[in-house]
Amino acid sequence: MPQFNTKDALNLLRKLTFARLWNACKVWASFYITQLTSKPVQWGYPISISFEPTTSCNLRCPECPSGLRSFSRPTGMLQNNFFKETIDQVHQHLMYLIFYFQGEPYLNPDFLQMVQYASSKNIYTATSTNAHYLTDELARKTVESGLDRLIISIDGTTQEVYSQYRVGGKLDKVIEGAKNIVKWKKELNSSTPFVFFQFLVVKPNEHQLEDIKKLAAEIGVDEVRFKTAQVYDYETDPNQLIPNNSKFSRYKKNAAGVYEPKNKLANRCWKLWHANVITWDGLVVPCCFDKDADHPLGSLQQHSFKEIWHNQRYQQFRKSIVQSRKNIDICSNCSEGVSVWRD
Repeated sequence: MPQFNTKDALNLLRKLTFARLWNACKVWASFYITQLTSKPVQWGYPISISFEPTTSCNLRCPECPSGLRSFSRPTGMLQNNFFKETIDQVHQHLMYLIFYFQGEPYLNPDFLQMVQYASSKNIYTATSTNAHYLTDELARKTVESGLDRLIISIDGTTQEVYSQYRVGGKLDKVIEGAKNIVKWKKELNSSTPFVFFQFLVVKPNEHQLEDIKKLAAEIGVDEVRFKTAQVYDYETDPNQLIPNNSKFSRYKKNAAGVYEPKNKLANRCWKLWHANVITWDGLVVPCCFDKDADHPLGSLQQHSFKEIWHNQRYQQFRKSIVQSRKNIDICSNCSEGVSVWRD
């Protein structure tokens, strides 16, 4: 589950029901029984789900399939009716819904309607945006939708630095969008969404860590969080993104002077027991590292979510995690345990 501060956590707890608490206990217990027995046991249903509103994006970030337009899977927009049908299947057990996988959520014209529907089911909702579409009107609608958490990606405090990673982006649009959200929270006397700046720490911007804190305070966002960057060709780092400050890197140099992931890849994965990702067209995949849906565990166009969650393919994938996680390609660059720092 994502990190929470006190105010944010209290908002999540308000959405807790007995059914959701009991489901969470079953998921937690099955995960630890699996660790004790080295045999995959799965009780309950996901606590958290990520839903992909779209694969489209307005930016061209160098380590992102959306930005690079490099998907090998079909691209498109999540349809509102399909989203509602899926939520109706899982809302009794689901606590946390993330409207993000790949792409920019606000490019889907039905995005805020979907947020509103999930909120009507008393589910904690969150999204991540590059904030280029947070006009005054959409900022108001965002606050009114009931969205609980808004992550604004802002990876620089000057246009020159920001655009080195957020290629094609305009920092002034991000700042304007953040100000619009803060303004409408005050106008509507709303405690939500909880807004934080997410600063992806890379070599070009690592000197601006203190500057982003100052900017956040000036605008009035709730928090700043620093995130490590996933680099696909980390051994050579062709885009020169790995920062010098090792605290904010997913990688370290080995004895040969070659970068390797810090994560030791133990044969366990909490994510696979309590969460998953649904693509815009209904494929259920293990986690956000399966960006091209190379490990589909089922399709919601053909089966119900509950059928997929306990099907043979899912159980086999959990078994492979327990037996030898290092042999699973999407796990090799996993950031578990070295991803985000709050400030």
